[in-house]
Amino acid sequence: MKISNLSLLPVLLIAAACGGSGASGDDNSLDNKVLEPIIQAPTDVEILALAYDPEYFVPAGFFVDERAETTTRSYSLHHVLDASNSFEMCTNDLVEAQAWEQADNDSRAVSGYYVTSIENDRYFEFVRELDYTQDLGNITEPTSPGYARIFKCDYADRNGVDRDLLDGYSGMLSADAAAAQRLREFTEYLWQFRFFNVQRKVVVESNGGRLGNDLTHTLLLAFVVNQGSDRCDRVDVNEWRFTRNATTGEVSRDFETIRSFEAQLAAGTPQICD
Repeated sequence: MKISNLSLLPVLLIAAACGGSGASGDDNSLDNKVLEPIIQAPTDVEILALAYDPEYFVPAGFFVDERAETTTRSYSLHHVLDASNSFEMCTNDLVEAQAWEQADNDSRAVSGYYVTSIENDRYFEFVRELDYTQDLGNITEPTSPGYARIFKCDYADRNGVDRDLLDGYSGMLSADAAAAQRLREFTEYLWQFRFFNVQRKVVVESNGGRLGNDLTHTLLLAFVVNQGSDRCDRVDVNEWRFTRNATTGEVSRDFETIRSFEAQLAAGTPQICD
């Protein structure tokens, strides 16, 4: 699928204030609770303003994919998947990655000629110039760049993941001295490649925390759902939490709608419906 540049403009920083009191006397009392920075929870009015702001997508400091920042032409970007199209494949071997990408290119409806490959600590990326002359649709350019990625297993192993699910197993993620930062980038990266069938979606907050010894990272999301021309929109406020097991490196995900309210644009101004 041909897509335009990702317009992820970080314009809002919600600062976290750290604080807390001494131990309660029961050292294990918080073992099974998610501990996150003490943050002033956004009100429905604040969420509404972000949800309907056409220039807002994610908070400041959010991990934006490299291609969104460096590619000026219309482009496509995808991950090479397993035979069942359930999860992104991984390997640490460049030669194996090249073979997988070549087979993937040969099987695609719109293929292209090889231009170059790029490697970093997270993935191999293969660049092709895609030929859209035989493609249906309103294509303004006869060719455009296509980027195919294969994760490095030393970074993330998604074998066994069901990409269609919002909950459950999300793969194995390596850890180092910057484990919390790595989980954050992993969470924010996956968000950019997740489709939600809603009118509009924004990330209100992106917060790290702990669940006992395990690291967590939670995205606070706002979805605007069109309920018909004669009705107000529904705004769903959701939490999407990723938790990395400190012992195994296994990452799980949990998606929850925490509340909903109705809203509309009145003379260009968002307002909560009665």
